Amino acid sequence: MKLTKKSHACVRLEKDGRTLVIDPGMFSEEDATAGADAVLVTHEHPDHFDESRLRAALEASPAAEIWTLRSVAEQLSAAFPGRVHTVGHGDTFTAAGFDVQVHGGLHAVIHPDIPRVTNVGYLVAGGKVFHPGDALTVPDHPVETLMLPVMAPWNKIAEVIDYVREVKPQRAYDIHDALLTDLARPIYDRQIGALGGTDHQRLTSGDTAEV
Repeated sequence: MKLTKKSHACVRLEKDGRTLVIDPGMFSEEDATAGADAVLVTHEHPDHFDESRLRAALEASPAAEIWTLRSVAEQLSAAFPGRVHTVGHGDTFTAAGFDVQVHGGLHAVIHPDIPRVTNVGYLVAGGKVFHPGDALTVPDHPVETLMLPVMAPWNKIAEVIDYVREVKPQRAYDIHDALLTDLARPIYDRQIGALGGTDHQRLTSGDTAEV
């Protein structure tokens, strides 16, 4: 399975000629959903969910489908009947030939005064890849490749390191990194690599890896 990192939280997975895209938001490239057979969205925040872009993707590819939580599905389902699927914690489904399990329920706390929205993570291909969205959800299943949210208004590096330790993946690739400057990246790379206890790597946008 080929993994392609797109900007910020967006990831493309390709296998057997089919493509699954996770979280093509406003910080992702315009072509993030190009040719996608299926799209997964973790939550409603615009850096993960760009409504106009997803509408355009569904219109361009009549067979493409979306799996997401209710808050996002309600914004798209009327226009694309039968193609937008609502999921929640514990659900399993197959999207574009990829087996997917849903884990988690709430976005991480940004501040106690800010209401928490719903958020789900997606465990793909029996644990080959786990994308948690905006939460530090630990799935009850071994994870080979963890898509690691390294920098956000809701986390700090100590929490990121402890998250890697708790999940215990074989490898971790950074996501949620659009706000992380080039000056800070070596610090994050060094600390997570030294303390996380796993193979930690950073892919720039467009880079690929076999997982």
